[in-house]
Amino acid sequence: MKKLTVLFSLSLITAGYLSLTGCQIVQSPMMGVIYTEAKYGDTATDHATATKEGKACGQSILGWVATGDASVTAAKAAGGITTVASVDHTAKNILGILGEWCTVVKGS
Repeated sequence: MKKLTVLFSLSLITAGYLSLTGCQIVQSPMMGVIYTEAKYGDTATDHATATKEGKACGQSILGWVATGDASVTAAKAAGGITTVASVDHTAKNILGILGEWCTVVKGS
């Protein structure tokens, strides 16, 4: 009976671990199982001058609760931008527990 209890406990721990390693709670072009911090470009326009920068972020906890406004509109408003030169993104994920997704807009 004790052996069955140990096997059951190990099975639960293994299932819990595998459920966390296959998922990342924020989108990113690359994934680290333990930690991810990535920056990557999304859109660039022909407007070469970028004198201002605005950033808007959203957060996630365990992939269960997500809050925030990481839209281009929110990033433009945060930076006082009317003409967009580029849109980039950053993603951060710690053990699938905490995640952050940000949109960074540059323009004038």
